[in-house]
Amino acid sequence: MRETKLPEKLKLLKKALGRCWTNEEEHQFHCPKCNHHKLKLSVNINKGVFKCWICDYSGTKISPLIRRYAPSYYADWRQLEGEVSLDKYDTIFEEQDELQPQIIDLPENFQTLTGKKTKVKRRALNYLYSRGFTDANILAWKIGFCDFGEYQDRVIIPSFDTQGNLNFFIARSYTGDWMKYKNPKASKDIIFNGLNIDWAADVVLVEGVFDAMKCKNSIPLLGSTLRENSILFQKICERKPNVYLALDDDVKDKEFGIAKKLREYGIRVMSIDINGYSDIGEMPAEIVEERKQNADIVSDLDYLHYKLDF
Repeated sequence: MRETKLPEKLKLLKKALGRCWTNEEEHQFHCPKCNHHKLKLSVNINKGVFKCWICDYSGTKISPLIRRYAPSYYADWRQLEGEVSLDKYDTIFEEQDELQPQIIDLPENFQTLTGKKTKVKRRALNYLYSRGFTDANILAWKIGFCDFGEYQDRVIIPSFDTQGNLNFFIARSYTGDWMKYKNPKASKDIIFNGLNIDWAADVVLVEGVFDAMKCKNSIPLLGSTLRENSILFQKICERKPNVYLALDDDVKDKEFGIAKKLREYGIRVMSIDINGYSDIGEMPAEIVEERKQNADIVSDLDYLHYKLDF
């Protein structure tokens, strides 16, 4: 089917990227990435794709090109695409502005794992060491434990918001309790470890906190499907980092669902291959980084191939 809004889109592209030369369905622009002097960025509006024949910059959607190199025209382009209305895009953050930050307390008998390694501490430490974590990891994540009370025999991994307030914690048994996790009665609609997230860098989304401890600049979803009205989704749309998904193999539908939603808002999404491991938390840190470097961009075609078991 031929693109019905082609004249409007072409007009907007000319405003965003400058003059062009047209040959049937292909529109040739100057590439804003490599700035080659010739018109070598080919844009096909009907197919919604672009490619520079000099630097090989390409994409299966045009909106990320607009977002990156002509952001003042991004909202207009999105409206022409018909994927997100201007009203929806402009109001996605309104609910977040009204929210009060969640602040909770650590368990009353919380103890740090720093200092002298007593016999009591050693049990918690050995559990963390067995999962591949070092003293440096434990210190960086400010992990502690409880040896009595409601959270007895559990390591406590706290989460702090950008103001340094405790907004959640994960309590994981290290003695084989049938209830592996026992978390506080508080909302999970937070950005876990938000205090240490660099939004100017790539962000990795993982399933759980132990996965996050293996990845640089990562955020655990804590079971969330990343709703559009969630604090994390809104922050991603606001800051627009590249997003890497490193979710468990048994939640591929969830991964593609998250990728689809993020891509609708112009977010570039990649998938980290965890083949050979049950989850990313089992991977050595160097393997995680290597696979991140080789991650593929997620497209609708990938989901089709997955569903058809190609």
